[in-house]
Amino acid sequence: MKPTLYLETTIPSYLTAWPSKVPLRAVHQAITKEWWAKRCDRFSLRVSQLVEDECGAGDVAAAVERLAVLRDIPRLEISDLALDLAEQIVSRHALPQKAAKDALRVAIAAAHGVHFLLTWNCTHLNNGEIYPKVKTLCEANGCLCPVIVTPAELMGTHDL
Repeated sequence: MKPTLYLETTIPSYLTAWPSKVPLRAVHQAITKEWWAKRCDRFSLRVSQLVEDECGAGDVAAAVERLAVLRDIPRLEISDLALDLAEQIVSRHALPQKAAKDALRVAIAAAHGVHFLLTWNCTHLNNGEIYPKVKTLCEANGCLCPVIVTPAELMGTHDL
């Protein structure tokens, strides 16, 4: 059985975006494309309506490309448990109010027992200072916190 993986919005965005002139973003885009080509089939991908809504916003042509990436990926329900957990993540200051959507991403993945959350958001999601607080709240609510990683961290070192 493949491990489950929640795709956060930055992944389809970087996968389909025009090459960036910002060096770090260009590297992230290249790594995302390589991960998608070589590694994504090792995981059972998932998204939520939140990701779909964000991917559908903005430039129409770009949105069409992002949504095409998501077309065949199963959606996770935004359950009451996920909503309650997201509220706790914010109210107990694991994440700031301005990152409420990020709290919801983690909570959706945790409520569904997803193994990994894949993102390039290293401010509020893949952040070593924040993760322990979020993990504690997930576990206190009977959920396993997903391991939050970037595509670079899931490139593998050999064939498994």
